[in-house]
Amino acid sequence: MSNSSSFNQFLLLTFVDTQELQLLHFLFFLGIYLAALLGNGLIITAIACDHHLHTPMYFFLLNLSLLDLGTISTTVPKSMANSLWDTRAISYSGCAAQVFLFIFFLAGEYFLLTVMAYDCYVAICIPLHYGTLMGSRACVRMAAAAWASGFLYSALHTGNTFSIPLCQGNTVDQFFCEVPQILKLSCSDSYRREAGLLVVSACVALGCFIFIVLSYVQIFTVVLRMPSEQGRHKAFSMCIPHLAVVSLFVSTNMFAYLKPSSLSFPSVDIVVAVLYSVVPPAVNPLIYSMRNKELKDALRKFGVIYKHDEYCLLRVSNTDDKLNIFLERPSDALLLPGLQEEHYPFMTAL
Repeated sequence: MSNSSSFNQFLLLTFVDTQELQLLHFLFFLGIYLAALLGNGLIITAIACDHHLHTPMYFFLLNLSLLDLGTISTTVPKSMANSLWDTRAISYSGCAAQVFLFIFFLAGEYFLLTVMAYDCYVAICIPLHYGTLMGSRACVRMAAAAWASGFLYSALHTGNTFSIPLCQGNTVDQFFCEVPQILKLSCSDSYRREAGLLVVSACVALGCFIFIVLSYVQIFTVVLRMPSEQGRHKAFSMCIPHLAVVSLFVSTNMFAYLKPSSLSFPSVDIVVAVLYSVVPPAVNPLIYSMRNKELKDALRKFGVIYKHDEYCLLRVSNTDDKLNIFLERPSDALLLPGLQEEHYPFMTAL
């Protein structure tokens, strides 16, 4: 009987067999990966650089974008490299690292989405206490708790999974190292400890899900009672993107881990894995930017270049206790954050 210590590597499942289709798979994943990097990178940059977005909601959104980048960067680059170099191998330590990082980012994102639901609840249902309950220190602690919980959850799963003897070979029926697929390689009587941990984890996940559902029941009850149509619109614009992200995250993960064994085929497992590990990190920035006016305005302020002679350069200098203002007409003028198109697009203080 062989065990996991006898394996130097695992063999991942390939999407296609021919070299042409492998190149197509590489380009497809490359497009999704670049879209995720661009979308989440823009959100992180906008929130970090625009002081108007230094609020609890956008602080949590920044953390969510970081977790999304971590999730998709753990699985997609290795799969692209395997397709490009026509290989299936991943080292034993690389597989363990992939399992640890993937669960870490995925669990951290779920805990963070729970915290974000609480933020929406406080902002809409008890706004008078928002400043007290969602202060800067409280937000940092909540975000740190989400990251730490993901780390602890991942360490427990990874340690238990790779301490189990493997008797069914080293071929993983997935394009990345996934815990359920690795457990299929275990000996028949050796997976009970990990199965028990999965039950405990399912209970924790169910508790977070119930908390999110109850929070949104309270939120929509309050929103529908608002007399102001503008107030209802603002509340929905704040909460609908988060609810959409939660729905996408929970539905894809529940189907991946709770689907009946009759639906467990390699092709179905791959599609489901793509839906819960690749699609959400790429789609989340789009969901949050579609209905969020403040975020869209912040994104418009960065990287907008004008090349029109009618724009003026405003230069301010302070010499001999006098304020001197000079107007020039540069060929290229960069619109800085905080200035509108009808204002001067560039300002420097000498």
